[in-house]
Amino acid sequence: MNGLNTILMLLAASVAVVALFRRLALPPIIGYLVVGMAIGPSALGLVDDTKDMHLIAEFGVVFLLFTIGLEFSFPQLNAMRWAVGVLGASQVVVCLMLFGAGAWWLTGSAEAAVVLGGALALSSTAIVTKQLTEQLEIHTRHGRRAIGVLLFQDLAVVPLLIAIPILAGNSERSLGVEMGIALVKGVVVFAAMVWIGRKALRPIFHEVAQARSNELFTLTVLLIAIAAAWSTHLAGLSLALGAFLAGIMLGETEYRHQIDADIRPFRDVLLGFFFITVGMVIDLPVLLANLHWVVLISAAMMATKLVLVYAIARSVDTPQDASRTAITLANGGEFGFALIALAISAGLLTPDNSQLVLAAVVLSMVAAPLLIRHNAALAERFAGQPPSPIDAERSETDVSRIARPLSDHVILCGYGRTGQNIARFLDQEGIDYLALDLDPQRVQEARSAGEPVSYGDCERREILAASGLDRARMVVLTFDSPATSLKVLEHTRAERPEIPVLARTRDDRWIERFEAAGATAVVPEVLEASLMLSSHVLALLGIPMARVFRHVRSVRGDRYRLLRGYFHGAERIDMEKADRFREQLHAITLSGKARAIGARLADLDLERHGVTVTAVRRGGIRGPQPEPETLLHDGDVLVCYGTPEALEHAEHILLGRAR
Repeated sequence: MNGLNTILMLLAASVAVVALFRRLALPPIIGYLVVGMAIGPSALGLVDDTKDMHLIAEFGVVFLLFTIGLEFSFPQLNAMRWAVGVLGASQVVVCLMLFGAGAWWLTGSAEAAVVLGGALALSSTAIVTKQLTEQLEIHTRHGRRAIGVLLFQDLAVVPLLIAIPILAGNSERSLGVEMGIALVKGVVVFAAMVWIGRKALRPIFHEVAQARSNELFTLTVLLIAIAAAWSTHLAGLSLALGAFLAGIMLGETEYRHQIDADIRPFRDVLLGFFFITVGMVIDLPVLLANLHWVVLISAAMMATKLVLVYAIARSVDTPQDASRTAITLANGGEFGFALIALAISAGLLTPDNSQLVLAAVVLSMVAAPLLIRHNAALAERFAGQPPSPIDAERSETDVSRIARPLSDHVILCGYGRTGQNIARFLDQEGIDYLALDLDPQRVQEARSAGEPVSYGDCERREILAASGLDRARMVVLTFDSPATSLKVLEHTRAERPEIPVLARTRDDRWIERFEAAGATAVVPEVLEASLMLSSHVLALLGIPMARVFRHVRSVRGDRYRLLRGYFHGAERIDMEKADRFREQLHAITLSGKARAIGARLADLDLERHGVTVTAVRRGGIRGPQPEPETLLHDGDVLVCYGTPEALEHAEHILLGRAR
């Protein structure tokens, strides 16, 4: 199969499988692995030569680590030195010894034992970092621990790769000399990258930004990411490590968010190809014939890593955090493939013997996204504790203790930035409040500062009751998650139907849902920001403040109807973060023999199809909120509000030929 056919077939299979896995609420990484196994040489045989594609796909890991680096800094890396130096080193060394001893007992070869022990000791940088990033856990305690261990594993691959030719007798130099040369090259390249990054990257991007060319900016980002990866590759280190360092240096510039937005499409597509190549490694006939051995090896590897990482991390972390770190790192890694492939070419391993280990590693990688996605719930079972140093009973008791002297107080559900800002105003007015939050570190810091904050899950009726809901004056919901707010609102209304409940939402899509659930008032952040800015504009233009306040009251009283929806234009929508079918404004011009000409708005019945006509422009005059009896003329422009699907249907109704 030629290159173009291969790419077309891979894209078609990826689209179908990833769409299916998304619908089934399964991680798309598993879908890519399934595609690779299905089209690989041992199954359908649609792709039989993966060398060229593997090189391209490896850049997916490069760009992934580059974007991860954008979120870190050298001070943060310094703070992670225990995870890199102690946890990472202990995990790799002890796992290598344990797995190596087992391999030596089974094969009788010390050289093969070193290779297999090293391959099983590694975890998947690509899967772990991608899954943690998608779950917004990259900066949690267990997320930072996992990244630190993965960084050490990337470094540990280098001496293992150097040792394989020497163990096979294919190198003229001794192991010590080879290691010394690699260490010197690594230090030189690292120092050069740091110096160039701090001295040259910021001025370079200033110049590029002044050119005001998106194309030039994207090309520069790609050049720097790939050049950094190439530099560490020349020094015998991994491509991904160089990209990670480049990301850290660029993350200290003001262009970090733009860089991340530009590199993300390349990263996601190439990373998908990378996981497909991982799936192609599996020989399905061998896997099916020895499935029991594969499952046994995979389970033993993951159990050993889990127990070992937990035991080491437990010395400094809570049982919950140590468990989550262990679950995250229990899988096998893609660098194990590189070690086994090199060992096969050097004659240390045979393809038949290594296939069981490869299959076991891939099986653990298939399970990894599911384990990482549910790491909090699994850790609760494994460690026997809830996702906090405070257990459920103690949490309820702690909330009751703080709430006991309070009466006629405000309950703040969520103590992020919005909750803390509300608390400051309540403090100034001398109004008592109790804040509940699920971030243990935030709770501890706020408690240390003397603020009435407790760890507590507001979704639990017991916690709400313990917070003094029966005698509270108001409940304020400040969560980012609308689903969480709705659940808390439901419990609150069941206990106190009359208490005022104020809910926060990001935009106007949830206003009706919150009001139907019993919210006294709903504050959509985006619309309130627009309203405040508009009021300042009118005031600075000399409009009397009484009229400005009347406008503000009118908009709020009409549930922000005037501000809802806007012309999206050519803006890019992040499909993973935004509602694909969010409502918007769209202008439709009536001309020619359009069906709507001569008809009344009421006759068209657009409301039944989910579309509202917010204004009609005729002869340069705009009439907002037109009456249902408005007769439409040739040349009228209707400003319609609805979802993209509904607006498309409205166009057919309005512009279809008259009968």
